[in-house]
Amino acid sequence: MIGTIINTIAILIGGSLGLLFGARLPERLKTTIIAGMGLFTGAFGMKMFFKTENELIVLGALLIGILLGEWWRIEERLQALGQILEARFAPAKEESSPSQSDFMRGFLTASLIFCVGPLAILGSIQDGLDGNYTTLAVKSVLDGFASIAFASSLGVGVLFSALPIFVLQGGISLLTMQLASLFTSQITPEMVGVTLTPYVNELTATGGVILVGLAISSLLEIKKMRVGNFLPALIVAPLIVWILSLL
Repeated sequence: MIGTIINTIAILIGGSLGLLFGARLPERLKTTIIAGMGLFTGAFGMKMFFKTENELIVLGALLIGILLGEWWRIEERLQALGQILEARFAPAKEESSPSQSDFMRGFLTASLIFCVGPLAILGSIQDGLDGNYTTLAVKSVLDGFASIAFASSLGVGVLFSALPIFVLQGGISLLTMQLASLFTSQITPEMVGVTLTPYVNELTATGGVILVGLAISSLLEIKKMRVGNFLPALIVAPLIVWILSLL
C-alpha cells in the first residue's frame, strides 16, 4: 500500500498549498480556473472514451450502472459523508454562506476525478501484486498538482478527497495481495498487463464518460447531474467484457 499512502499524502500537500495560495486569488480568477479545469477534464474524458473497443459495452455499463447507482443512492451517500466531514472539520459560517455547497463540490469533484481512471486501478493492482508503486507514484504527482488547482478554487473539501482515494486504492491493493498469495506461481506482473488490457480499456472508456459528465455538471455547471450514481458502471464494464469472453 506504499503507492496509496504516497498518493494520499500528495493530495493533502497539494490541497494545502492550493488553500494557502488560493486565499490570495481574486474570485474572478478562481471562477476562470474552475472553467479551465472543467474544459480540460471534459477533453481528457473524451480522450479516455476513445480507448474503447466496443462502444456498446460502455453504453450498457452506463445504463446498468446508473440503475444500480440510483437504487443504491450513491450520490446521496457521498453527500452525507461530505456533510459529516464538513460539520466536523470545516469552519462554521453563517447559513447564508455557500460554504456547504462549496465544500461538497470540492469533495465530490476531486474524489471522482482522482478515483476514476486506469492509473488508480492498474497502479493499485501492481502495488498489491509485487509492491511496484511506480504507476501510483506518477499518479501522485498528477493528483498533487491537480489538487493545488482544485483547492485554490473549490476550497478545503478537496483535501478530504484523500479519504476515498485511500479506501479505494488501498482496498484494491490489499485484495490483490490476498489473491496473489493464493496464485503466487501463476501470476506475474507481466501477465497482469496483458490479461487485463481488454477490461482496462472498457473501464477507462466508461470512466471517460463519467469525467465528461462531471465536467458538465460540477465544473462548468451546464446541467446538474447525479454523477456519483454513475460509479457502478466502472464495475459493470469489466463484468460485461468477462461475460462476452465466455460466449
